[in-house]
Amino acid sequence: MSAPAASPAAAPDAALVLATHNAGKLTELRAILEPLAPDLDPRSIISAASLGVPEPVEDGLTFAANAEIKACALARATGLPAVADDSGLCVDVLGGSPGIFSARWCGRHGDDAGNLRLLLDQISAIADPHRTARFTCAAVLAAPGPGPDHRPTVTRIERSMEGRLLGEPRGEGGFGYDPIFVPVQEDAPGGAGRTTAQMSSAEKNAISHRGQALRALAPALAALVVPSSTSADDIAR
Repeated sequence: MSAPAASPAAAPDAALVLATHNAGKLTELRAILEPLAPDLDPRSIISAASLGVPEPVEDGLTFAANAEIKACALARATGLPAVADDSGLCVDVLGGSPGIFSARWCGRHGDDAGNLRLLLDQISAIADPHRTARFTCAAVLAAPGPGPDHRPTVTRIERSMEGRLLGEPRGEGGFGYDPIFVPVQEDAPGGAGRTTAQMSSAEKNAISHRGQALRALAPALAALVVPSSTSADDIAR
């Protein structure tokens, strides 16, 4: 990954790199991060894809391990602070699967429709009360360190969003398994039973696993990339 090290020269105003090549995830991550850092120009939050940085091999056995692999590789390659998340859907009756294999559950990475069809087939005989599941997100911030190897300093956070799965998709928003996931908040009194694909981005981000994880990461993020006039405590609120 030596070639991408010059990439920041092509984006001189970049302050933070998101370790994703997924357009839907980039949009969601930026929507979450921008309000947390109002003094940070949104255009300075860029993706690994925009810099042409290849994705590293994710051979970790947990969400946290894979997120750290991505964040550290990107921080080393670009010399910029890097945020990576690894997330997925954990279904109780499937022993926590798809888990870290959520993005390639059907055998093809990023095939949302194929992944959704396979999962629906696997839980088709499961009664509604037993279709409990959760989205889990591990978020990692890697800050390039001093020295010739630029060994990153790492901050790790993990959060989950509990819910249940439907037997058929509902809603046009979101991505991945959103059309069949109903958060527990939607089953509470006053809830409408909506899937995360039926929510606005703001509604989803307020309760999502990724939103929770990135908000918890905000103080460490603020210390690196937010102008000193804005305190970390302000960002974390």
